[in-house]
Amino acid sequence: MLAPNGKLDAAEAREHADTISIMLMSFPHMFPAGTNQWKPGADRDPATDTYASPDLWVSFADFYERASTASKFAQEASNAKRLDEFTRLIGQLRAACNGCHEKYMKTN
Repeated sequence: MLAPNGKLDAAEAREHADTISIMLMSFPHMFPAGTNQWKPGADRDPATDTYASPDLWVSFADFYERASTASKFAQEASNAKRLDEFTRLIGQLRAACNGCHEKYMKTN
């Protein structure tokens, strides 16, 4: 999204935000109940194993709402006309993603 001189390419940035919005709308559907396979202490293959916390399936409505909220931030950013509006919304998107990862992603 950055031009060679380090300036933000607004059109490309908005396009990426739109793509992120679409991905986040579909994201919860990648976690049907049968995919809850977390086992503490298991060797992990990042290509095939889940890092999703079992809490995700217990609180799926919250997970779904978080993804929806993040998708809305990305969509609004994709339509932003001013750079300050875009960066504010991208900051909210980043916070939404980080919050969801903190709650629903296992790292060990």
